[in-house]
Formats: sequence, structure tokens, C-alpha cells
Amino acid sequence: MAASQMTGVLRTAVDAARQFWDIVGPGGKLHPQYFLENRGHLVVESLLLGIIVYLFLQQAFKPKPRGDDPLSDKEMDALVAEWRPEPLVPRMEEAERPRERVVTAVHGHHAIVDGKRVLNLASANFLNFGGMPEPMEAARATVARYGVGSCGPRGFYGTIDVHLQLEAHLAEFMGCPICTIFSFDIATIASVIPACANRKDIIIMDERCNYAVQQGVLLSRASVHSFKHNDMEDLQRVLEKVEAKERADKKPLCRKLIIVEGIFATTGDIPPLDEVFAIKERYKYRLLVDESLSFGVLGPNGRGCCEQFGLTAGDVEVICASMSGTLGSIGGFCVGDPAVVEHQRLAGSGYVFSASLPPFLGTAADEALALLRDRGPMLLPRLRHICSTARAQLEKVPGILVSGGPLSTGNSPVVHLTLAPAVAERVGHQAFALISRMAERMFDCDGIMVSVPLYSCLEKMKTAPSLRIFLSAAMTDEEVSGLAAAVRAAAKEILP
Repeated sequence: MAASQMTGVLRTAVDAARQFWDIVGPGGKLHPQYFLENRGHLVVESLLLGIIVYLFLQQAFKPKPRGDDPLSDKEMDALVAEWRPEPLVPRMEEAERPRERVVTAVHGHHAIVDGKRVLNLASANFLNFGGMPEPMEAARATVARYGVGSCGPRGFYGTIDVHLQLEAHLAEFMGCPICTIFSFDIATIASVIPACANRKDIIIMDERCNYAVQQGVLLSRASVHSFKHNDMEDLQRVLEKVEAKERADKKPLCRKLIIVEGIFATTGDIPPLDEVFAIKERYKYRLLVDESLSFGVLGPNGRGCCEQFGLTAGDVEVICASMSGTLGSIGGFCVGDPAVVEHQRLAGSGYVFSASLPPFLGTAADEALALLRDRGPMLLPRLRHICSTARAQLEKVPGILVSGGPLSTGNSPVVHLTLAPAVAERVGHQAFALISRMAERMFDCDGIMVSVPLYSCLEKMKTAPSLRIFLSAAMTDEEVSGLAAAVRAAAKEILP
């Protein structure tokens, strides 16, 4: 009985479906074809015409006026008087406000500041080329011939013969077939990195890389991973982690880059570049070295950290450096793999969109490069002696910690003096103010000018306040001893 009822229900449903299809299917009265064949399009057109007429006859929208009474002049004056603007940036502490100083003359590693002759250890004048007459005379002659500007970017009426000469001489000095110069040093590395990597690529960087490197990595939009500062075991751990994730995700091949500095700007450290090179070869990565502070300082001839560890420019794919350090000019340059360096002229934003280096700064850098080539081998041993002596004496100052590992002891002229851990724990957030007072005391009482670096709030890693000292090959042993004595006296007087 139940089966026969089910069969009847199914038959009824099938009949209903057939009747519905006869109406809406081809030939049915509700099928669009039937509708159009019987002048149904006139209905659609009439409907659209009616909508257009309706919209055409509508009045423009006018907001209804508010019923509030207008303010009187007295009320407006009261509101203005009560208004207090919100600060655009956090308020600076008094210790954070830099003391304005006026430099009237520079004589080698000395300067006349506020009418006082002081030992200038705040400028990266490592080989004292900034005080030699040859670059200055070359710059004066270039101004007389070319003026002070270059009139545009390199690719648009901004290339002068002195640019090409400087690039040729830098390439020859570094042992590379090609070189590209930039008009601003911080824009060099920040332009090179995005031209070498994009969102599909991988970048492994030391956690202590400077702000310019961080900005270049950010602009590249690549997948970024950091390893502990100068820790090769952690570098391998990060590389293994990245390789495992790539295998798991079955990602296509991409460009991979390891970034370190020749001398780290925030610590004065030197990386074990030979170990970094061996690791990058094992994992098939490219290597980029920022030699901004190590160019003209490390290596037998001053070619930088790569030369210090016996590497050639062909071993490292990309080398970038500033010309505002040893060369005493402005701008930066990039050497390395010819394809990568040539690509900067099309994709490096700092090269393509910035006005080119003023010609007189190019000739000043070129003349300083000639001095480095001729006198560097004689000056560099003296600089290393100064580094060893100064660090040995500064390490004996109580309450002060000298940054830098064993590789930096006799090689790095960039010295950061931070508070010892016990002192830093006692003073807490007053560390910057105390360090600044030490710098002021050294200037006022001992005639030694050092700097207290400020860092951007956008830095990925917070850096402890420090006295930054740039040592110079022109310093005498008496000046080195005087520096240590000045730091000792300032620490004794100011630190708790």
C-alpha cells in the first residue's frame, strides 16, 4: 500500500514538472523568446524610458539646513581661546635636545668649534684625507669649470665626465669591471636592495644592520629573516628553517640574499666574513656587504672587509659603500657582479630619480681615492695601532663597556662606549642623559669632540645610548692617552 502511494506521489511530481517546463521552456508562454516575439521588448523599453523620465524630473539634492543658531563673535573667540593643539611628535627631554655648535674651520683631525680648537673624533675622517689640500684644490678647480650643480639625474643630462672617471677609478681600485655611483650615501644601499630583490625573494640579514639597510629591505617587500648579531650558528639555523619551509610549501626558485656590514655602524663590530661566505656558498645564496665604514679602513690596501678576509669582489655579488667616510666627500657607490651593478642604472631609484652627484664632490672623492691608493698602505698600519691602543686603554675605564668583538680590537676605528650592565641597571632611562653629559664634559673640559648618536624610532632593534668615537690615523699616542683620560674623568664625575 505504501509503495503504491509513493509511486503516485512521484508520478504527480513528474507531471507537475513537465507542465512547468512546458510553460517556461522553449515554446512556452513564459520563455523569453516567446515574450520577445510578441513585442515584449516594447514593455522593457517603455519601463526604461519611464525610469529615465523620472530621474530627469527629480530635483537636485539639497541638504536641509540645521536649526542651530550661528555662533556669535564672542562665542567663537571663546572656543578659539580654549583650543589646545595636540603635539605632532612626543615631547623631547632636555637631555635629548642637541647643543648647537658652530664649526668655523677644520684642520685635519682638529676643528675650531665655538671658537675653541678641539680634537675632532665625531667625524669619520679615518685617514685624515678630509684635511688634506689635494681634494680641496680639486674641488675648487671643478667649481670654476662646472659650477656647483649637475642639472639633473644621471640618465637625463646629469652625467658629467667626472662621474665616469670616478666610476672607472673606483671599479679599478676594487678590482671590478663596472661601478655605479649615487649622489647620496644613505640612498645607495636603500636603492640597491630593492633592485636586487622583490616580493617573491628571500633576504637574510644581521639583526644589527643599520637603518639604511632596513629601509632597503622594507622597500624590496621581500620575505625577511634576521639572525643574531655575528652569530654564524644562528645564521645556519635561520637558513635551515627557510629551506625547510620552502620544501614544505614547494615554492618555485627565487633570489636569495644575505646582508651584512663590513663594520656595523651601531656597534663597531666586524663580521666573520669568511664564515659568512662559506655559508652562503653552501646554501647557494648571494651576498651583499655594506662597506660604508670599512672601505678605506680594512684590508692591506683599504678595499674593505672583503679584502680583510681574503675575498675578491668576484666572490661577493654586491658591495656598497659610502664616500662620506674615508674619501671625505658625499655619495656612495656599488660594485660587484656586472649584471647587478648595470641593473642599478635602470632600477635603482636613487640613481634614476635623484639629481646626480655635484661634479666638485666627484673630483674630491676621486682625489681622495688617489691618496688612498698611494698612501693607504702606509697609513693603515698606523690606524690599526691607534685602534689597538685606544681600545686597550678605554677598556680599563670603570663603568664603561667598549663595544666590539675580538675581530674589532685592532681593526675597527668605530668605537661605541656604552654603560656597563650594572651601571645601566642603576640609572635606567637616564642613560641617554648621562652619556650626553659625558660628551659635553669632554668637550668643555678636555677639548675632545665625540658624538652621541640618535636613532630613528623606526629602527627594528633598540640600540643602547653610547659615546661614538671615530679614531684617526693622524692621532698621536698622547692624544689617545688623553682620550682615555677624558673618558675616565667624565665617567668618574657623572656616572653613579
